[in-house]
Amino acid sequence: MTMNVPELFGKKVFNDAVMKERLPKDTYKALKKTIDEGTHLQLDVANVVAHAMKDWAIEQGATHFTHWFQPMTGVTAEKHDSFISPEAGGSVIMSFSGKELVKGEPDASSFPSGGLRATFEARGYTAWDPTSYAFIKDDTLCIPTAFCSYSGEALDKKTPLLRSMQALDKSAVRVLKLFGNEDVKRVITTVGPEQEYFLIDQEVYNKRPDIIYTGRTLFGAKPPKGQELEDHYFGTIKPRVSAYMKELDEELWKLGILAKTKHNEVAPAQHELAPIFSTTNIATDHNQLTMELMKTIASKHGMACLLHEKPFAGVNGSGKHNNWSISTDTGVNLLEPGDTPSQNAQFILFLTAVIKAVDDYQELLRVSVASAGNDHRLGANEAPPAIISMFLGDELEGVVESIVNGTDYHDKEKELMSIGAVVLPHIPQDTTDRNRTSPFAFTGNKFEFRSLGSTASISGPNIVLNTIVAEILDQFAEELEKASDFDSALNALVKRELTAHQRIIFNGNGYAEDWVEEAKKRGLSNLKSTVDALPAFISDKAIEVFTKHEVFSKTELMSRYEILLENYYKIINIEALTLISMTKKDIMAAACKYEYAIAKTINEKSATGIVGSSKAEKKKLETAAELVELMSERLEKLEADVEKGAAFTDAYENAKYHREVIFESMNSLREVIDKLEVLVPSDMWPYPTYGEILYSVK
Repeated sequence: MTMNVPELFGKKVFNDAVMKERLPKDTYKALKKTIDEGTHLQLDVANVVAHAMKDWAIEQGATHFTHWFQPMTGVTAEKHDSFISPEAGGSVIMSFSGKELVKGEPDASSFPSGGLRATFEARGYTAWDPTSYAFIKDDTLCIPTAFCSYSGEALDKKTPLLRSMQALDKSAVRVLKLFGNEDVKRVITTVGPEQEYFLIDQEVYNKRPDIIYTGRTLFGAKPPKGQELEDHYFGTIKPRVSAYMKELDEELWKLGILAKTKHNEVAPAQHELAPIFSTTNIATDHNQLTMELMKTIASKHGMACLLHEKPFAGVNGSGKHNNWSISTDTGVNLLEPGDTPSQNAQFILFLTAVIKAVDDYQELLRVSVASAGNDHRLGANEAPPAIISMFLGDELEGVVESIVNGTDYHDKEKELMSIGAVVLPHIPQDTTDRNRTSPFAFTGNKFEFRSLGSTASISGPNIVLNTIVAEILDQFAEELEKASDFDSALNALVKRELTAHQRIIFNGNGYAEDWVEEAKKRGLSNLKSTVDALPAFISDKAIEVFTKHEVFSKTELMSRYEILLENYYKIINIEALTLISMTKKDIMAAACKYEYAIAKTINEKSATGIVGSSKAEKKKLETAAELVELMSERLEKLEADVEKGAAFTDAYENAKYHREVIFESMNSLREVIDKLEVLVPSDMWPYPTYGEILYSVK
């Protein structure tokens, strides 16, 4: 049966086309004004919208509605209410009011708040985000919302994101007015987040408690074949995976998610999905839905989807590339260089603003991608280094240098690239190559922030990006608005700022060891772990920029700092407890069983009079005994370290202890377990090995 994709797309979404068809003209016009201009929605309008939304949802098979929100847990949350309302005589009708649409009241006591509220203070509110369309999921009408406390503090990831978008909008429009763009009423940021993930067989997944509890393997010897041959990248997609990807695309398209690209990634069992750009808050909603559907659809196909940043040691982990750009409501991409970037003053000013923002607030960008899982990737020659730098490419770097040096720059004409075979066409050569080692790379008409971990909500990095660029644009606007000669002032500003911030531009190999030393000489930060990075989130500089643009209050910043620290040490603690349990219950028993089997073989050979043939067995027994003894010692140390960790009361000191002591104790124990795995016969080893896991999907 042929799939009609245009007909399928957005089938489960109460989108603009549905609203235009079902709403009275005046109601539709009022709602569009709210969406496009951010005006307040009147209750009488909300009532009409709610009625139409309910009728549409029921036609789609929905019986319930939920305010779908994104608390600071890293996943989404939803409380379902049915549409039923009692009638006289014991019957019911299906109803949904404007009040129910725009505001919900979920219990907020059990969500992370970082001290914003006490446990007994349960009241929280969800508020409809009309800029993100409602949709149907599992026969439930899902209404995207923000989530706040009784006293108005943001308890979610969406509210600060919307605030940051508003801040950038205001600052960018202010700058555009200086260039005579009076027709521009609104500026938005857009994002296209590429999502990497692993697929393994469900039966294998069920046999690994560490993957079930923590999302990653806590031990596992390197398999004979990993990614050395690079034969998985862009390779032929296996039938089971292809069927999964097909269903995933279909379900995403029904939800209006612009799933575009799918392919095999570098590591065995690793894959990627990339969407087309969407407005940032919608892209954030869509990415959360994408991760959820990846997991649920995988189980339908007898597989498990792993979104952890580093499920397997020794093979590439998973990231999420955040492709970020800025556009006007008139359709102009402000990061589009045009045919002659050196002569595009408006583009150059916005480029300069991003360069200055990334340099001035490099620590905040690093914090925005910090997590226990992502600590395994950053700087590991599979992801960008922990040092934040920018890649501009040859052409833009040449433009920047010409401005700094006061020399003429001749725009590079695109040359035709000859591939060598007569039958192949000559194709235009791009003016620059790509740099996959750069954390923040310009890729044509956008910046690709490559440091995000695969499980992360994209809200955090985009909150930071929007806010810091808004701050720099405000600084530029304030200076240029006072100028008597705009062109001269613009040229002077651009030259001064590009000269001051050249240190952040690096087009070389971010994996090279000498880059670390070079970055240090340039004065760039190298915050190697989450614990190193997090204090920057509550620095005076961070508090000043976030509070100035009303993205976070100081209280909200402090709460998130506490939540991030708590989440960090809790994750490591869960991992440690899981490793202890698996070692004590199964791995120790398997190793002792192996010891006993060798000793029995030696004794039997000796009893039967076989002389000199037990030398190999004795060596194996000696090795096994040494490893078992070492494992016992390191297990005991890990248990003691975990027990000591329970005594900490300060969140930062606790996180630091878990990073410096418990994390290292786990690695030390793992080292012994991995050696034993290679030694112990497969019929005695209690868990699937890396080879069995990575190649479990046939």
